[in-house]
Amino acid sequence: MGGGPSRLGLPRLLMVVALVLLALCGFGVHGRNHIHKKPHGGGGGGGRQHRGGGTVVSSPAVPPADEQTQPPGIVPSDPAIPAQPEQCVFDVRAFGAVGDGTTDDTEAFRAAWRAACAVESAVISVPSDGTFTITTTTFTGPCKPGLVFQVDGVLMPPDGPDCWPPSDNRRQWLVFSNLDGLTLRGAGTIEGNGEGWWNLPCKPHRGPNGSTLRGPCDSPTLVRFFMSRNLVVEGLRVENSPEFHFRFDGCSDVRVDGLSIRSPANSPNTDGIHVENTQRVAIYNSMISNGDDCISIGTGSYDVDIQNVSCGPGHGISKSIWFWWCMCSIGSLGVHNSQACVANVTVRNAVIRNSDNGLRIKTWQGGMGSVSGINFDTVSMENVRNCIIIDQYYCLDKRCMNQSTAVHVTDVSYANVRGSYDVRAAPIHFACSDTVPCTNITMSEVELLPFSGELVDDPFCWSAYGLQQTPTIPPIYCLQDGLPDSLLDNPDLRCR
Repeated sequence: MGGGPSRLGLPRLLMVVALVLLALCGFGVHGRNHIHKKPHGGGGGGGRQHRGGGTVVSSPAVPPADEQTQPPGIVPSDPAIPAQPEQCVFDVRAFGAVGDGTTDDTEAFRAAWRAACAVESAVISVPSDGTFTITTTTFTGPCKPGLVFQVDGVLMPPDGPDCWPPSDNRRQWLVFSNLDGLTLRGAGTIEGNGEGWWNLPCKPHRGPNGSTLRGPCDSPTLVRFFMSRNLVVEGLRVENSPEFHFRFDGCSDVRVDGLSIRSPANSPNTDGIHVENTQRVAIYNSMISNGDDCISIGTGSYDVDIQNVSCGPGHGISKSIWFWWCMCSIGSLGVHNSQACVANVTVRNAVIRNSDNGLRIKTWQGGMGSVSGINFDTVSMENVRNCIIIDQYYCLDKRCMNQSTAVHVTDVSYANVRGSYDVRAAPIHFACSDTVPCTNITMSEVELLPFSGELVDDPFCWSAYGLQQTPTIPPIYCLQDGLPDSLLDNPDLRCR
């Protein structure tokens, strides 16, 4: 009949328009929600330049300006204000995720990632009314700029080693690799389901009659970032990891802000945040309570700024053996006679409670390289067993032999460190190498009193050189003056 093609033209046109709209926001998007992107950073004004030309935003000591405030005479519609990119939201349920806590939603998350990765300013949404289980997954880039992984519900791995798929990697769960500009954030929880891993008989003291059995003992890091840059991780609750909660390997320009990290005090090797071969890192405004180091810093880490962090119980900032908690640990460096380099680490406005270690630097004998430019400023301690400790004789057992080389520890300052210590150990302990002594240690406004019991007024020093700039409690008269001749022109101590 005449006129048939003209009747079909309108539906075909509508179909073409719909397909074009879908293409603009990624195939499979559940609706098109518009979110105006907030600027990264957090208060305090300008950034601080670091080695390598990057910038880490200063500590949010000054509250950021109200985001709703506009300069006088300018309205949001003013063409002088650059338009913010609109974000397309990729709800994982639109890709088949169920979120009932038992269904395997892995393929839905992988599909959502593929779609969002190809779209600029995309948001992968994990909704607040679901509990999503996924198996080991690597989310790989490169992706379009502005990608956000928004976790508002609960995201978790299978429940323990018995439920772990045999073909899956048992050393890591979520991996974000080869990315530039990713933000991982949300008001939800990443739940590690770690208890089954902690109780493996190969874990310390978890075998028969409190023994530790030999054999493979792999356990997954919960969230790992690898070979990525310009990362933001903020706002999440992360708990009960089988091993490390967060790990940054080979990354740069990282900002961690407002995290809550929790696992039981007796959970082995559950470091809160581990940094290794990573530069320009800011860790701010976070609470960490776990069974190992709150923050551990490994070799190849430079320009690390830690501020407003509460730690404990835990191993503190360090890396140590199970059940030796610490706030900030720099180590274990120089293992297997390797070179280790760490420089420019600042810990400021930190609180450490009920820890076996507070501020610790530990290195193995036989290593090379240096730890330098370490500043601990305004740290409060409560019932900490080893408040300040440098240990260049670190060893996992008593069979380690004395060696003639060591990682050089130099330019370490402790200022405004106050609080209480457990009297079972001296609150200040500097055990440095005979051949590579610790140098340029400075102490200022250090006041450590017993949590209970008698004052221990005998700090330990061995081959430690430095200066007591102000009177300390307890008094520390054992630091030696000057610089030992053995360190002059030693090529083994040089880093980059």
